[in-house]
Amino acid sequence: MAKMRQPRFKLCRRLGLNVIGHPKAMKRENNGSARNAKKLSSYGTQLLEKQRLRSYYGVMEKQFANYVKKALKDKEQTGSALIKRLECRLDNLVYRLGFATSVAQARQMVVHGHILVNDNKVNIPSFNVKIGDVINLKEKSQKNELFKENFLSQLTNVYPYLTKNESNFSGTLIRHPERHEVPIQINDSLVVEYYSKL
Repeated sequence: MAKMRQPRFKLCRRLGLNVIGHPKAMKRENNGSARNAKKLSSYGTQLLEKQRLRSYYGVMEKQFANYVKKALKDKEQTGSALIKRLECRLDNLVYRLGFATSVAQARQMVVHGHILVNDNKVNIPSFNVKIGDVINLKEKSQKNELFKENFLSQLTNVYPYLTKNESNFSGTLIRHPERHEVPIQINDSLVVEYYSKL
């Protein structure tokens, strides 16, 4: 499975945005290494925004381009459709539900078989979660102190399109997210403009 391997804090500083959610990621951000510290052309601005969105979800370029193609076929606004598709990836929802403290950790949990969807083991991070699907920790994995602590410490941090069940370590996607409910600092129209020129 292909994955991003570059240093994560360095990536955040280069993109000028904390795309991994770590509190110390931007500690040395004012060292002039950020792309947006320099004057960018309109193409450069679009490219930077695309790289930021890709890095938020940890998606490789080819797979990201496929998400854009599918979003372009949707009836709703392309940017919102793209964010919705990315947000409904299994690894991302495992992170949003609080099983993991980062998308990278959530992806590792999925790949290692700790996560069930509707009581079936799914080890594909890009698996598309549908409305009504129940995501939960495998019974054996519920004894893992790290996973338990992650989940229970974030019980109040629930997104409006998700519900959490403390008793059986599970969460459900109750509807698709609205664009304003997704906590990412991205101008998705710039991403769409970037791909419209290719």
